Amino acid sequence: MPTQPSLPPSSPQRPLDGILVADFSRVLAGPLATMTLADLGARVIKVERPGTGDDTRSWGPPYSPTGATYFESVNRNKESVCLDLSNPEDLKLALELARRADVLVENFKPGGMAKLGLGYEQLAAENPGLVYASISGFGSAGGADLPGYDFIVQALGGLMSITGEADGSPYKAGVALVDVLTAKDATIGILAALNARPASGRGSHLEVNLLSSLQGALANQAQAYLGAGKIPKRMGNEHPSIVPYQLLECADGPLAVACGNDGQFRRLTEVIGLPALAYDGRFATNNSRVEHRKELIPLLENALAAASAEVWRDKLVGVGVPAGPVASIDEGIGYAESLGLNPTIEVQDTAGKSVGRQIRHPISWSPAFEPRSSAPPALGENTESVLHWLRGDG
Repeated sequence: MPTQPSLPPSSPQRPLDGILVADFSRVLAGPLATMTLADLGARVIKVERPGTGDDTRSWGPPYSPTGATYFESVNRNKESVCLDLSNPEDLKLALELARRADVLVENFKPGGMAKLGLGYEQLAAENPGLVYASISGFGSAGGADLPGYDFIVQALGGLMSITGEADGSPYKAGVALVDVLTAKDATIGILAALNARPASGRGSHLEVNLLSSLQGALANQAQAYLGAGKIPKRMGNEHPSIVPYQLLECADGPLAVACGNDGQFRRLTEVIGLPALAYDGRFATNNSRVEHRKELIPLLENALAAASAEVWRDKLVGVGVPAGPVASIDEGIGYAESLGLNPTIEVQDTAGKSVGRQIRHPISWSPAFEPRSSAPPALGENTESVLHWLRGDG
């Protein structure tokens, strides 16, 4: 097993204290996975190209006072070391980092790390406990040569075919959702492999790809095809199997309403002054409401036009009907704060000065541990100290 550097003590211990992660990834899926590990206590050393670093360092605007917000969103609590992997001396240091690591995450083109001598089989010969996660767009077999971009995978994987208005164009999700899903899948696999390692004494090679992560997240939509032969189509904000479960227009704009059962629908009709709808054979059950969707929705919206979305939201939530107006991101963060969810953390520079807020890791722990809060590193910020450590002279 590799010798680990000492880490600052914490009380109580963070779940991944003592775990060393060599991060050879860039852009979003890999860096989000390694930031999650860092948030949980792992020491993450991010290997970057000299001069340019991670592609997302230049992906802007917008920029915060300390850099591109895209890069900053997935790279806190890490150390940055610049290594030119085409340089034999730098490659030797990268190999040393990999030999000492518990976890290595990479998203090179399949086979690219092996050409450098950094492939799993090569490293596992010297570091058998290594958990090695390879992230690609379409896997290492038939899709090995295909570049993996979230937008393309949303198109090819089917997500865009079910996103957008029924008579309109296909749309991508408003965030690089497939990258985020892939990051979470990679993190789950890494944690499972670390858990299995003490019993076997060996690590694992995990392969995660964007297309598989997307299809794993299609859930009921994919199963509609596999189980019933029904190919889902775009339905705007409507739900294929639940009604009403969509945006409904009020006097001043849309309100999201989600009636997951007949009791909630009955309470909805009572609040809006149309209680008879709950006993109408066309609408009494969810199955019948799905069948008669086009008749029901105008009746609901006609009643909702009497007041604002906020008024209806308060009335509906008051009787246990899930509802909410369409909020902007700042309003969404504010709402989470109002619920006591503490959605953000302050990140600090090396001098301990706050340099802004970020969305915190979403899991809350009991007993709680002190979360790390170091700002995303400047390019090569830790090169000197890490290289001294790898060379054994500091």
